[in-house]
Amino acid sequence: MEKENYIQFEEYLAGSLNQVELEVFENKLKTDSAFAEAFQTYKNLSHYLSDKFGNETESEAFKENLKSISSKYFIQKDEAVSVEKTSKKSFKFYKYAIAACVIVMFGVFTFGEFSNPSYGDFNNYDTISLTVRGENDDLLKTAENAFNSKDFASAEKAFAQLIQIDPSNAELNLYSAISNIELSDYDKADELLTEIANENSAYKNKAIWYLALSKLKQEDVLACIDILKTIPEDAEDYERAQKLLNKLD
Repeated sequence: MEKENYIQFEEYLAGSLNQVELEVFENKLKTDSAFAEAFQTYKNLSHYLSDKFGNETESEAFKENLKSISSKYFIQKDEAVSVEKTSKKSFKFYKYAIAACVIVMFGVFTFGEFSNPSYGDFNNYDTISLTVRGENDDLLKTAENAFNSKDFASAEKAFAQLIQIDPSNAELNLYSAISNIELSDYDKADELLTEIANENSAYKNKAIWYLALSKLKQEDVLACIDILKTIPEDAEDYERAQKLLNKLD
């Protein structure tokens, strides 16, 4: 798609096309499916950017990045003349929205790129099967079933009883901590996870990962980053940790 089309898209949305240009544009929407698809993508992006980054204070870094991209790819003298005809507000939005479409053209734009990562993006749990068995089998099964069905309040009750019986069991303490993160009892969760992370059990790196997620849910980004950087390359969650780090940095 030619970059001139994106200029037309913005002018159409801004209501700055004259009657002839408007008729030509709308006829092209009806007869050129690729043009119509590109316009719909542009319009969706424009609405997204307008809603997501309407606050100038919160979006300053984002805007600076887009200005850099914009000038690199196509903000040229002849286009700048066209832009001057619009209002100052439209001009500012035009630069940022057009730049976003350039990113689309180069195949690197996703809506997730400009959104802050959240705890909900990473709290994907595997179905658990507790390894300890014995006289507390029924209570273990209760904890398993509650956790796997995401009934974290019931799971934590069962884990709390199990931990009273076997307080040094790292597996039980880990899942109790995760349940407490879900219940937003961060003090208890972080205490349990820190203890596991400081021990040399099979759950050490897993505890570090969930401690980072706990900080993410608490919106303590700096602490989350610091903890993620301590996860070793051989850890099961290393790749996910790197993905999260890339989004946070």
